[in-house]
Parts: sequence; C-alpha cells; structure tokens
Amino acid sequence: MQIYDEMRDGDAIRPHYARFQRWLDAQPDDSVTRKRAEADLLFRRVGITFAMNGDLLGTERLIPFDLIPRIIPGEQWRTLEAGLRQRVRALNMFIHDVYHDGNIIRAGRVPAEQVYTNAQYRPEMQNVDVPLGVYAHVAGVDVVRSGEDGDFYVLEDNLRVPSGVSYMLENRKMMMRLFPELFVQNRIAPVAHYPDLLLESLRSVAPDGADDPVVVVLTPGMYNSAYFEHSFLAQQMGVELVEGKDLFVDDNYVFMRTTQGPKRVDVIYRRIDDDFLDPLAFRSDSALGVPGLLTAYRAGRVALANAMGTGIADDKSIYPFVPDMIAFYLDEEPILKNVPTYQCRKPEDLAYTLAHLPELVVKEVHGAGGYGMLVGPASTRAEIEDFRARLIARPSGYISQPTLSLSACPTFVDAGIAPRHIDLRPFVLSGRDVTLAAGGLTRVALKEGSLVVNSSQGGGTKDTWIAD
Repeated sequence: MQIYDEMRDGDAIRPHYARFQRWLDAQPDDSVTRKRAEADLLFRRVGITFAMNGDLLGTERLIPFDLIPRIIPGEQWRTLEAGLRQRVRALNMFIHDVYHDGNIIRAGRVPAEQVYTNAQYRPEMQNVDVPLGVYAHVAGVDVVRSGEDGDFYVLEDNLRVPSGVSYMLENRKMMMRLFPELFVQNRIAPVAHYPDLLLESLRSVAPDGADDPVVVVLTPGMYNSAYFEHSFLAQQMGVELVEGKDLFVDDNYVFMRTTQGPKRVDVIYRRIDDDFLDPLAFRSDSALGVPGLLTAYRAGRVALANAMGTGIADDKSIYPFVPDMIAFYLDEEPILKNVPTYQCRKPEDLAYTLAHLPELVVKEVHGAGGYGMLVGPASTRAEIEDFRARLIARPSGYISQPTLSLSACPTFVDAGIAPRHIDLRPFVLSGRDVTLAAGGLTRVALKEGSLVVNSSQGGGTKDTWIAD
C-alpha cells in the first residue's frame, strides 16, 4: 500500500519542507529532547490536559505534542479551504431542508428513512427557523490524504459539538515560544485570531433586537473530557463560562445568574449534547441542561450554536449523501472527495462487507472518538468474527470503507524520528459569513502502524503550518 509522505518524495525533501529540514539538521543532538521536555512541563503547568472518556475518576493526561510541524503549501490549502466552505454550506442547507420542506427527500436523493428514523433527527426542530439559516456554526471536518499523490478525502463531518480547536491554538503558541526563529524564517499563516472569528460568528446569529449580544459558553462541567477547551475558549473570547445551573428561563428568555442579578443571554455556544440540553424536552434525568431552553429557542429568543438537531448531518449513515447535497443545493461538483462507503443496511453492501472484513474499516453510524469501529488489517481473527456477529445482528448500525493509506509525517518517537499516520481537523465557522483559520488540528497516531489518531485512543497532535 503506497503511503504519501508529507515531508519526503522518495529520498528528496519536498520543497515546502526544505527550509525546516535545514533548520532541523542544524540542531544539536540533545536540543529537541530538551525542548520536548520543556513543552510537556509548560502544557502541564497551563493545565492543557485531556480527561479520558469513561474514566469515572476524572484522570487526566497530557495529549502528546510533537515538535515536527505538519506543513501544507498555500496553494494546496486554498483548494482545501474552498472545498470545506462548499461542503459546510451544503450541510447547513441540508439540515434546514430536512427540518422544513424536505425537498432533497422528495427528490429521492436521500432516503426518507435515513432521516426520519435516525437517532439524531429531532422532530422538535421541525419548522423552527434559526438565525441566518445556520445550524452548524462550528464544524470540525476530518480530512485525510491518501494514495501515491496524496489526494484529500473527507473522512467525516463533526457538526454537533466538535472539539480540538484549543489544542490547535496552544500548539502554535508552544512552537512560537520554543522556536521563535522558525517563524522569522518561514511565512506561516496565523491562527491566534480564531477566538475573535468565533465570537464575531456567534454574535452575528443573535436574535433580532440584541444590539450588544451576550454570548456564553455552556459546559457540562469540569469532569468533561474537553473542559479545558470550554474554559479556554470562554477566556479567549472574554465571555462567561456557565453550567446549566447558572442559567434559567423566564418568559421564554434565557437569563444568567450574576452577583448583580439576572442578565439576559442572547447566544449560547453549547458544548453539551442535545439529549442533555433541556430536561423538560429530552432526558428528564439530565442535571446539565436548562429547563425550558427548547421553548425559548423555538420562540427565537436565544440562539444555540450549534443548533439542536444538527447531528442529523454528521451521522455516518448520512455521510455518503454529502456529494449529492452539494450537487442538489449548490449545482456544483464536490471539490473534496468522500471515501467510498458501503452502507450495511443495503443487502449487497452488507454481503460485500462480510466477505471483506479483514480489508475494511467498519464504523458504527453513531460512533465517535475512535470507538465502535473495526480496522480490519489491524484486527485479530477473534475481533473480526466478533464484529461479523454485530453486523449480522444490526446491519443498519454500520458502514464500511476501504482502509485508506493515510499520509504520514515524520514524528519524534522513543526510537527517534519515524513516520506516523496523521489526519487534519480544520474548523469552519458559519454565521453571517463562512470563515476559517488557516490550518487546523493535525492529529497523529503515535503507535507504529496505527490509523487511529483520536486523543482518547492515545493519539497526539502537531502544529499545522500553512506556508506560502
């Protein structure tokens, strides 16, 4: 299987890495080791940790940070950026459509049962108009490169509560602190303005009449795996970080409890899943949400980012239809490719998947974080047979895809510098305009041969440079 190397073309260094390679060659042998230790110390001091999902003790660890950046030439980025804008525009139009007229369903481009029986479909959002028609205000689109030519593919669309942008920002701050000379020698697009872009995008969707919109970040609390990010973004935007108990609804308006008395809230950047947002509408046992929030939202007196019901468009069973959405709503050809996908609800796709399990990646349609999936080439016979039984029992719950040869980037590991597989999560903001900071979060699978880059599965991160 041919693997695209981000830094090397055979024995030659790719042109956009040449200056970095010269700098690396000039470093003393122990310099990088010392810088790695310094980075770990600084990350721990700042509190940049990750709480492992499912750990009831709230154990936290550092996300490993690699000092070799992932560099993307500006020309390649501009193509990728155009494709991301196109894709997110179509996804927002799809969400609006399925909660209103359902034109794409009536046209036969997306099966009705894939939408209306989907666990992520929220009938409570039917015919609810949201500001500017934007549902996915923050989208984290996972992109990989594969094949000999390093073509870009979208692996999945994260539209509910995508995380990771704080690590993108802190990785850049760390590289600038440790190696300031690199940023003098190279023209690297900045990312530090992302919190300003985010705040501007959130304020642009405030309800009518909110002349100076009040924005808050709603967190499930300190035991959430991404709590550092919630507090970091609130601090960077200069807005309040709140929990459900800090908010209440009165006369269909949302208020925040403060020492000066109630203060009206116009926009909630929520980092809580739909099910837990309003115990009066969804899970009655939720202590994380705000009673009456759905009613206030339906009345148009508060904006939620991302909107309730957005998950219908990032479900893996909907993913195969995104190219159809782009053609249907925008009358354009997709700029970015989808990974070929077998929908196991279809008998012929299920048969193919069962016959080729050792070669395929099989994913739960509602899975996330690298859980609920099978990577056939890296699995034991017992693991494959276990998944076979799951597929036969509930085929509609799975999709399968070819095992892509994810691109690799040199990475510092215990044995020295070695190639490791990577992906990229750019963050696309939709408000009055569609914007994004140049680059995104590069995640790296630190285990040799592994294709699973998720932090919850032991992956690390790199700084992402867009260089002209």
